Amino acid sequence: MKIYRHGDTYIAPKGSFFDGNVKINGNFIVPGETHIWGNVIVAGCFELGAYSTIGGYVEAEKIIIGHDARIKGPLTVLKTATVCDNAYLHSIRAGGDITLRPGVKVGDVSSEETIYVYGKIASERLFGRAVKVYGV
Repeated sequence: MKIYRHGDTYIAPKGSFFDGNVKINGNFIVPGETHIWGNVIVAGCFELGAYSTIGGYVEAEKIIIGHDARIKGPLTVLKTATVCDNAYLHSIRAGGDITLRPGVKVGDVSSEETIYVYGKIASERLFGRAVKVYGV
């Protein structure tokens, strides 16, 4: 699998798949419809495109998850996490703010800062310094 590099940012080709674990010492941009069957560890920012899947856990400094993406294992983020519409996640634990868009389905959500919820989501538990809900 060819991954493109620009400085400390790595970019996967659209529609690619990774059979196993992925570890990136920098930022990692994954376009839509990309599938990773193992765990993902990213030292910087991780951007997961729409309709993508990850079969294991994810660890990153910062993360943006595209709409209709699926992560089957827990998500651990040092800073902020943004989860777009209709994404399906096992759980999220973040050191910074978490933003959840409409239609997100997630287990436990835990933040040391604020959890922002836009629209209706499905979650087992929201635990943060503050939880702000908009437009329900």
